Amino acid sequence: MEITPEIKQRLELLNDKYTALGQDLLSYLDGLLYADAVKYWDYIELDTLLSLQRPRTSIPDERIFIIYHQITELYFKMALQEFEQLADHPAINAEFFVERVGRINRYFDALITSFDVMSKGMDHKQFLQFRMSLLPASGFQSAQYRLIEMYSTEFLHLVNKDVRHQFTKESSIESMYEFIYWKAGATEMETGKKTLTLIQFEERYQEEFIKHGNACRHRNLWQVYKRLTPEEQKSEKVISTLRHNDTNVNINWPLAHYKSAVRYLSRDTDDIAATGGTNWQKYLPPRFQKRIFYPELWTAEEQEEWGKIWVNGALKS
Repeated sequence: MEITPEIKQRLELLNDKYTALGQDLLSYLDGLLYADAVKYWDYIELDTLLSLQRPRTSIPDERIFIIYHQITELYFKMALQEFEQLADHPAINAEFFVERVGRINRYFDALITSFDVMSKGMDHKQFLQFRMSLLPASGFQSAQYRLIEMYSTEFLHLVNKDVRHQFTKESSIESMYEFIYWKAGATEMETGKKTLTLIQFEERYQEEFIKHGNACRHRNLWQVYKRLTPEEQKSEKVISTLRHNDTNVNINWPLAHYKSAVRYLSRDTDDIAATGGTNWQKYLPPRFQKRIFYPELWTAEEQEEWGKIWVNGALKS
């Protein structure tokens, strides 16, 4: 085979690369000579991936339930990759900001659209049977979702709205964490005590959450937005991208869960508790939480009506 100028150039570049690393190019070429060709199933660890579903029962739809939640966590992982790249960018500009936040929005768009797999894609009777074997586990215990929230906004906006006025953005993460909004969603409805779901979740992740909250003080998406020039901050594309992010995470995603809970857990006379005893009736509806990542980008009227338009429209569908 002829050593073309293109091949010669690549060899020279490779030699420069490995010389700079103190390595011998010939050794790496020998390795390439004997290496197997990359195969799709090996590259994405397909066999391992397909072996990760371990149902607790023999009820068929439990496997669907597991797979969908695994897919969700993979989307969350992709979103966290984007948050990290945004936070670490040395010279952020509007183009990069819109592109990367747009990726996060598309991940959540896909999740929200696909949630019909959960809300309409499981047999009602099968779900109510196998769910009892999952106690006290709950989707509430998604640590990656909590990290996404902290990467999105000032920690103050994650504090329970009823006590938020007691804190400022400069308050310690430790003090604010004690009143983070989602704790109220994992309390026993009758006694107000922490459920085992919440106790186990905090035992596993509380230290990490507080550490992450402190790390995100100057790395959350709102802080990245403030690094843009004043003109870029006023850009319609930038603002609409952030508003899309806000409505996706704080309205459309919880609403998708709420619709599913209504389908599977509501009865004419009473409501069935979610796994782990989480208080889904008050925890999921956006109008109760009034959780807004970027309040500066919404009018007072929009904040007052937060979630109502979307809720009314979605529950009719």
